[in-house]
Amino acid sequence: MDADTALRRIGYVNLPAQFEEERAEIMQAVEGVFRRGDFIGGEAVGKLEAELAAYLGTPHVVTLNSGTDALILAMRALDIGPGDEVITPPNSFVASTAAIMAVGATPIFADVLPDQNVDPAAVEAAVTPRTRAIMPVHLTGRMADMNPLMAIARTHDLAVIEDSAQAVGSTYDGRMSGTIGTFGCFSAHPLKNLNAAGDGGFVVTADAEMAARIRRLRNHGLINRSDVQEWGLVSRLDTLQAEVLRIRLRHLPSVIERRRRNVAQYRDGLAGLPLFVPPCRDIEFNTFHTFVVQTDRRDELQKRLAGRGIETTIHYPVPIHLQPAAAHLGHGRGAFPVTERQAERILTFPVNQFLSASDISYICANAREFFA
Repeated sequence: MDADTALRRIGYVNLPAQFEEERAEIMQAVEGVFRRGDFIGGEAVGKLEAELAAYLGTPHVVTLNSGTDALILAMRALDIGPGDEVITPPNSFVASTAAIMAVGATPIFADVLPDQNVDPAAVEAAVTPRTRAIMPVHLTGRMADMNPLMAIARTHDLAVIEDSAQAVGSTYDGRMSGTIGTFGCFSAHPLKNLNAAGDGGFVVTADAEMAARIRRLRNHGLINRSDVQEWGLVSRLDTLQAEVLRIRLRHLPSVIERRRRNVAQYRDGLAGLPLFVPPCRDIEFNTFHTFVVQTDRRDELQKRLAGRGIETTIHYPVPIHLQPAAAHLGHGRGAFPVTERQAERILTFPVNQFLSASDISYICANAREFFA
C-alpha cells in the first residue's frame, strides 16, 4: 500500500469535532439557560421558531421533542386515525411508518425509484377511497419528486406530509424541503445536518389553524394553564436544545457546503467504478445527510473498508415491510422488489463536514483498490 493509502481511522460521524468548533458559543448559551432557569418554554424556543421560519420561507414553525412527534402531530391535526390509510415508502427509517401506526391509521407502502425516493406511479396505484395522505420521505437529503406527488394529492384531495427528517435545507424546483406539502416534518436528532444535543424536531405549515392546533397538542392540549381543549401529549422542545439549534442553524449553510464539497470529490474519485451513485437532477439541491452508493458487492466492500479503518453503515438493511412488527400488514418478500433489491446493495460512506480532502481520497483509493 502506498503512502496515500496508509492505514488511518475515519469515523462515520465526528460529533466531538463539531463541539470543539462551537465550544465557546455552546457553553455561553448553556450557561445563559442555567442562569435564567427557563428550561421549558424559554424565549429561545420562540426565537428559534422565528429563525427557522425565516430560513425555510414558511409562515409557521412549531418546535417539538422529536421528528417522530412531528409526523404524529401532523396527522393528529388532520384527524387521521383508525380506518384511514397513509401512503409511504417502505425503505425509510422505521419512524415514518411507526408514526402512522401510532395514530391508528394503516400504512400503505409504495415502492421506490433508483434514487431511493418514492415512485409517484406506485403512489398513484396505491390510492384507495380510504387514503387520507401521502407521506413522501426525502431520503439521504435528496427530495422526492414532489410535482407529480402534489398533482396526485390534488386529484384525490389528499394531504401531503413531507418527512423531511433528512433534508433540512434541501430544495426542489426552487422550494425548500417541508414547504411544498400540507406539513413538513423535521428531525433534529444528533446525527442530522441541523442537530441538537439530544432529541428534537419541528413541524412547518402554511396553515395558521393547523399550527395553533399542534401548539396545543404538544402541551397536553391545554389552551391555558387550567383548561384542556383536547387530549394531547408532552412534546415541547427544551430551551437548552433550542439554544443549541439556534447556534447550529447559523452554521448550517457551511455544514451543507462542506458536505456537498465532499460528495463532489467522491463523484470524481469513484468515477468509472461499478458503483451506482444517484445523480442530482437540475431542479434539486441535495444537502447530503447521507452519501449512499449501491453495489452488488456491498458486504465485501464494507468489510474491506472496515479493515482499512473506514467506518460505513447501511440505511437501511431491512425494509420496513419485512420487519417483525409489520408482519400483520401481510407483505411478504417480493412485495416491493426495488426496495428489497436496494436493501441488499446500499452502502453509506462517511460524508460529515469534518472529513478532509485527504480522507475522501483515502476512501476512494481503497474503493478503487477493492474493485481492481
